[in-house]
Amino acid sequence: MIVSRNEIVTTVYKAFVGMHREVGEADLVATMVAELQMAGLDGVRHFNNASPYILTEKDIPIDIVQQEKGSILLDLQGSSLVCHLPAVIDYALEEMGDLEHYEIYLRNCHNRWLAYSELVNLAAKGIACLAKWDNGSAPKHTLFTLNQGFVYPDIYFFDKPQANYNTNDMVIKLATANFDIEQDIQHFNHKISTDELFVTHQRAWKEGIYVADEQWEMLKKTATAILVENSEASSKGAGGV
Repeated sequence: MIVSRNEIVTTVYKAFVGMHREVGEADLVATMVAELQMAGLDGVRHFNNASPYILTEKDIPIDIVQQEKGSILLDLQGSSLVCHLPAVIDYALEEMGDLEHYEIYLRNCHNRWLAYSELVNLAAKGIACLAKWDNGSAPKHTLFTLNQGFVYPDIYFFDKPQANYNTNDMVIKLATANFDIEQDIQHFNHKISTDELFVTHQRAWKEGIYVADEQWEMLKKTATAILVENSEASSKGAGGV
């Protein structure tokens, strides 16, 4: 079905607020989902997949395992990336300061595709970005690159794992100059180019955003169910029957 950006943002916002999380901001989460969907990259499906993690994970701070000049290693302890990444990026940019490079290594995190909009936003700050992660299912590896002067990234997919880190980890590299990725993309199997993403995004603004019917119904059900539960609890707490 075809929906508007506002419909996605509003529905995700309601769903996330209903989860009563102390970590994560509902408006940022809703934007992350909407932007990924507008890029044709199944933002709603990824949020639906993330919802069980968000509902069950504990509201605990992420751990700084190791920090050096130009790099940081964080353990998200099995949490969904969507709740933590905006704060992580802000912290990394502050730590980066005048450095030419900064590397963020995220350990034990889920739903890494929802990082898309936060990484794309780096373009407006004049920061080049490279992100990569291995997957438990096909494609086995994903490489996201966003060069300076571009609004949308190039995304490369690989049928074979390319890194030697855990499939629940993610590496994000920031730089003040473009990355040389020739060695990294020698054996990619599929690519979504910055031009393709631009066209998809513009079409979404003009014609509406396509969301698979079952995914949209699942999102609405999550938001409605949580709101109903909250309403019932509130009524009982106020002396309702």
